[in-house]
Amino acid sequence: MSAELAILGTTCAVIAGGFLEAKFHRKNLERIPIRIHVNGTRGKSSVARLIAAGLRAGGIRTCCKTTGTLPRMILPDGSEYPVFRPSRANVIEQVRIVRTAVEFETEALVVECMALIPHLQWISESKLVRATHGVITNAREDHLDVMGPTERDVACALAGMVPLGTKLFTAERDHLSVFEQAAKDRGTTLIPTTEDDVAAISKSDLEGFRYVEHAENLALALRVCEDLGIDRQTAIEGMWHAKPDPGAMMAYEMNFFGRNINFVNGFAANDPESTRRIWKMALEKYPNVDRRVAIFNCRADRPDRSDQLGKVLATWPPADAYLLIGSGTYIFARAATNAGLDPLKLHFAEDRTVDQIFELIVELSGQSSMVMGMANIAGIGLDLVRYFANRSSLKSFK
Repeated sequence: MSAELAILGTTCAVIAGGFLEAKFHRKNLERIPIRIHVNGTRGKSSVARLIAAGLRAGGIRTCCKTTGTLPRMILPDGSEYPVFRPSRANVIEQVRIVRTAVEFETEALVVECMALIPHLQWISESKLVRATHGVITNAREDHLDVMGPTERDVACALAGMVPLGTKLFTAERDHLSVFEQAAKDRGTTLIPTTEDDVAAISKSDLEGFRYVEHAENLALALRVCEDLGIDRQTAIEGMWHAKPDPGAMMAYEMNFFGRNINFVNGFAANDPESTRRIWKMALEKYPNVDRRVAIFNCRADRPDRSDQLGKVLATWPPADAYLLIGSGTYIFARAATNAGLDPLKLHFAEDRTVDQIFELIVELSGQSSMVMGMANIAGIGLDLVRYFANRSSLKSFK
């Protein structure tokens, strides 16, 4: 056999294998009657977990896969396991997730969208998930290097995963017209979460959570559960008992040799609007501390995020000290000082270990302090959360 024939035969075999795998995947999708695809800038993991918990409470056998702080597969009994990745994250892993859900005889699968690149968002929906219910939480200024340069461009990119001929739920209001146009183009019914829906979320509804849950996320998840026949009280009670994402906003309080250090995990918020909001929430929770320390976990591969946050930091309620950890901290520092932040308040701990960072936190703290982590949870951010979680008492963020 000539080399040309061997190459041709191999190519044909690969193509045939691809067609067969696509066929098997399509059949697996058809065996899951409810498929919910969750996308958005902020709150994807939280909303996916809330929806899955509400469906489980309503008696629907549900699997859920999130890719937030840590990739997790949540089984019908609520237990969860890490998603194994032999290398970097790849949207093709959704094929394996669907296959696993079928093995557990799942009636509903809730999947967090993995794609950022606009055309991959459409491929993820049209080829890998084919949602019966699409969900877009919101569109904010994040990942502008891929989906930008403006916030509206982010909304247009997210609209790539609007499903064909089914339903789309969203809590986005500023760029709702983008999703309206995409839904109309694809023959999909748009179901927005309105201001009245959010206002209907009571204080007692939110107090049932052990962590900070946002009214918009809860209202959006309840709309999806309601559409699937789960009554509000059943759904919300199931959501209260669900395990939160590791990046959920929680407070950890410790007494370290007479110093009261209150650490707030806000690392999962990394766009300017969300981060400013949770910083103010933390200040309101701890109004009488001696010192306020803001920690920003920077990433050299996310320079736009550091630049965005640095530029607006000087307009926020001030901290007494700003501790920069991670990598590429100079990008954040340059943007912040150019915007008017006092450079003497900046403290650098790039490439430091978590023990060394804790020592710096103690140095920057008074007899009582509120210390909050922001910007990125990956890497040292998650390590720092675990450090405090293992040495402190968990407090309800109310």
